[in-house]
Amino acid sequence: MDLSATAEKNLKSRVNHVATVAAAYADEVDRDSRFPKEAVDAMKAERLLGVMISEELGGEGLSISEIAELCSTLGQACASSAMIFAMHQIKTSSLVTHGNDADWHRNFMRRVAAEQLLLGSATTEAGIGGNLRNSICAIDVKDGRCFLEKDATVISYGVESDAILITSRSHKDAASSDQVMTVFLKDQYTIDKTHVWDTLGMRGTCSDGFMFRGEAPAEQILPHPFAEIAAQSMLATAHLLWSSVWYGIALDAFIRAQNFVRAAARKAPGTQPPGLVQLAELSSQLQTVRSNIVGGLRSYEDACMDQDRLSSMGFAVAMNNVKIASSEMILPIINQAMRICGIMGYKNGTPYSLGRHLRDAHSAQLMISNDRILGNTSNMLLVHKQETSLLG
Repeated sequence: MDLSATAEKNLKSRVNHVATVAAAYADEVDRDSRFPKEAVDAMKAERLLGVMISEELGGEGLSISEIAELCSTLGQACASSAMIFAMHQIKTSSLVTHGNDADWHRNFMRRVAAEQLLLGSATTEAGIGGNLRNSICAIDVKDGRCFLEKDATVISYGVESDAILITSRSHKDAASSDQVMTVFLKDQYTIDKTHVWDTLGMRGTCSDGFMFRGEAPAEQILPHPFAEIAAQSMLATAHLLWSSVWYGIALDAFIRAQNFVRAAARKAPGTQPPGLVQLAELSSQLQTVRSNIVGGLRSYEDACMDQDRLSSMGFAVAMNNVKIASSEMILPIINQAMRICGIMGYKNGTPYSLGRHLRDAHSAQLMISNDRILGNTSNMLLVHKQETSLLG
């Protein structure tokens, strides 16, 4: 076995261990709307929080496709744990892509990898209607230090984060779209809860709202405008890794339906079990979702070789379409899986229970709102020519 195959096998073993831990607590995390501490502790123990960071800085330099596979595996076990892992990696992508030329951020990445720091995100704000590309608050820089106060309507796992990457206007006179992103370490800010996360699904992400107040050295402001960070790393990575989590949820729903049909077949050998044809249809739909994500991952990795393409409207449209298609398709898949499993899928506490899957999957169309994405995409399509070649 060559070194790459050994490393791949080791990575798979590590994430499978985390998934086993996450699955053991998934129902409890959902029921109690609590942070999946056991799963995140396992991620840290298996050193998964630094896998995107380059080997030079102490990480493993995994590709977006490799990390998407980890998200999918975790998504099959516990959607909240998988989403926390995905959101951490999305924040890491901003550092890797846009902080590598700044000494402070390079040293911070070393810390993330060495200490397995969990990164939170504060991009939403009261008064902007969920539009992360606008801010009301502004960072204030004085004598080499920066000060920020933000009414953040959502900071996922904010209490548990070791650092928060937060957006704001670049200065008090800046336009709402003239934004920067700043890293604040846990001992550099306070957060006072303003909203409680009591939701239909994704309950373990603990995405409470907070009033954030922070003070830090100004060098912790990322050296690139947030418009560039959003376009070139954050949004594309979010669409792809979120989609991978949702695929994992749908895949586990399919596996439960498959197990149900197999159990029925064993009870009546020689006959076609109910739900078999519907299961075949689900397999086809699931493959379509997977192909959509894999195609998006390839497009992103190709675009990373060409900065102009990475910032192009065509690329943004393609990434938006990945998210729309993934989030719209998983709900019908899980719903059909529940129909196959019947009352055993509807009930909690059975090997075929799908209530948590269905509730968690409803978040997909709301993170970032599909209506907002479609509105942005429609405007871009006025000036962008749609790709027509099957070969890309």
